[in-house]
Amino acid sequence: MTELTWQKSTYSQEASSCVNIVAAPDGTTHLRESDDPEVVLTTSPSQLSALIRAVKDASRERSL
Repeated sequence: MTELTWQKSTYSQEASSCVNIVAAPDGTTHLRESDDPEVVLTTSPSQLSALIRAVKDASRERSL
């Protein structure tokens, strides 16, 4: 089994819970929270992009 190299989000602060992400060899994207690394969410890059766009759009709408 290939060992994955997780990256911490640049938006995560040092002393807080961190979001980690990794692109797997099978083309999927995995997400986990540093306080509970055994729980891993798996998605596709396109689905993750759609989620990020939706969150950004909702944030913009709230600030109007």
